[in-house]
Amino acid sequence: MKDKFGIQDSLRRLGIKSENIGTSTGTQWIDTGGEYISSYSPADGELIAKVQLTTKEGYEQVISSAQEAFELWRTVPAPKRGEIVREFGNALREVKADLGKLVSYEMGKSYQEGLGEVQEMIDICDFAVGLSRQLYGLTMHSERPGHRMYEQWHPLGIVGIISAFNFPVAVWSWNTALAWVCGDVCVWKPSEKAPLSGVACQLIIAEIFKKHGLPEGISSLVVGDYKVGELMSHDPRVPLVSATGSTRMGKLVGQAVGARLGRSLLELGGNNAIIITENADLDMAIRGALFGAVGTAGQRCTSTRRLIIHENVFEEVKSRLASAYSKLVIGNPLDEKNHVGPVIDKDAVHGYLKAIEKVKAEGGKAVVEGGVLSGEGYESGCYVKPAIYEAKNHFEIVQHETFAPILYLIKYSTLDEAIAIQNGVPQGLSSAIMTTNMREAEAFLSVAGSDCGIANVNIGTSGAEIGGAFGGEKETGGGRESGSDAWKAYMRRQTNTINYSSALPLAQGIKFDI
Repeated sequence: MKDKFGIQDSLRRLGIKSENIGTSTGTQWIDTGGEYISSYSPADGELIAKVQLTTKEGYEQVISSAQEAFELWRTVPAPKRGEIVREFGNALREVKADLGKLVSYEMGKSYQEGLGEVQEMIDICDFAVGLSRQLYGLTMHSERPGHRMYEQWHPLGIVGIISAFNFPVAVWSWNTALAWVCGDVCVWKPSEKAPLSGVACQLIIAEIFKKHGLPEGISSLVVGDYKVGELMSHDPRVPLVSATGSTRMGKLVGQAVGARLGRSLLELGGNNAIIITENADLDMAIRGALFGAVGTAGQRCTSTRRLIIHENVFEEVKSRLASAYSKLVIGNPLDEKNHVGPVIDKDAVHGYLKAIEKVKAEGGKAVVEGGVLSGEGYESGCYVKPAIYEAKNHFEIVQHETFAPILYLIKYSTLDEAIAIQNGVPQGLSSAIMTTNMREAEAFLSVAGSDCGIANVNIGTSGAEIGGAFGGEKETGGGRESGSDAWKAYMRRQTNTINYSSALPLAQGIKFDI
C-alpha cells in the first residue's frame, strides 16, 4: 500500500488490527462466522482492511449482552454517566488527528472536514456532560387537595443506531452521547461503506467502559448491509431505532418499527436550497453556495442542491459561481491544498452521471459541465467535476436528491415565488436565504416561509452546530438529533401523582362511595 499520508501509522495508533473483525459487545470481538467485506478508499482505490459481517447469531449475542448491560447502566446516576462521556470526549481529543485522517481516507471528505467531524463528536460529548445534570421534568398543581403531581424521564433501553457513510462517526456520536447520559445502551450499525471508522470508535469507548468496571454491551457494534438493519428494525427488544440515510431506507425502517409500535428517529434525504435575493451580499452568497454545493463532494444531507436566484442578479451570480468553480482543486482529500475529494464509490459516480444525463434531457443548460476525472491521482475512478446546470424546479431530477456535487440554478421574480420554489420539493431538511433586507429575512423565517427543519439567514445550508436540534420535515423524516431538547427522544416520560393526605378524592369530582 502506498502510504504517502501516513494512514497506516494512524490505523496503528487507533488500535485497528486484523483481529478487530467487526462485531463487538464492548472489548469483546465476536467471530460470527460471517463473510468479510473490504473497505477500499475512494481516494486512491487501495484496500484499507477487511471487516467481518454480523450474522443473525452474532446479532443475538450483541442484543443479549446489551440487555444485560442496560440492567446495570440505567441505575448509574446520570451525572456519573456523564463523567464516562466526558472521558470519551477527552479520548477523542487525543486521537483527533488520526481519527480525522481515517474518516477522510475511508469516506473521501477533505482532511479538514474529517477533523471537523471529530470535533463535532467532542462538542456533543461536552453538551451531553452538561445535559447529564439537566434531565428535567415538570411539577404540576393537582386539582385534588393533599396531592402532588410531577413528571420524570426514564431510559428506554437499547437504542439501535443506523448511520450513513457521509458522516461515519459524528452522527453516531449525536445519538450515543445523549443516549448514554439518558441511561440507554447502544447498538450501532455503521455504514458498510465506512466500517473501519466505526471499529475505531468502538475501540476507544470500550476501553473506557472496561476501565470503570462497567459491563460489556453498553456500546456494541454490528456490521452489515440492510439485512442487519432489518433485524434491528423488527426487533421488539430495541425500543428506539435511529436511522440516517435515504428516504427510501427510512420508509422501510419506519414501517418495520411502527408495525411493532416502536419508536423511530429518522434523518433522511435533503434537497436543500439557498435563496439569493437582489438585496444579498453577493460575496457572502457566493462563498456560502460554493461550500454548500461542493463540500464533502456534495454528499452531505445538508448539501446545497438548488440555488434560487432573483432575476436581477441571476447572470452575475451565475458568472461568479462559474469563475469560482474554475478555481477548485480536486484530488486526494488528505492533501490540504485540495478543495474537493472523491465521491464514495463507483455507484455514486454512476448516480452522478445519470443525474447529468437526466437534467440535460429535461432541458437543463450547462453552466459548468460535469464529468469523471481520470489520469494521475484519479486512479480510483471516484473523482468527478462539481457541475452547475440551469434548471426548473419541476424537473423530475431536481425533485430528487442526488448525492453528488451537482448544483441547479433556478430564476425567480418575487419572494413569494422563491419561497414556493424552496418548499416545492418532497424533502424538508435545510434552507437558507441570503439578504440584507430584514423584511425578506423575517418573511423567510415566518410561518408562511421555509417549511424545513433548518432555516438560516446569511449562512449556507450545511454546517449545523450541535447546540440546536438537527432534523427536517416531510420526506426528511421529522427526527431531531443533537442539541436543544432532542434528548427526550431517548427517554420515556412518566407522570406521577403522590397523595400525602388521609383521603382518597377522585379527579374531576367523581363520587364513588360504598
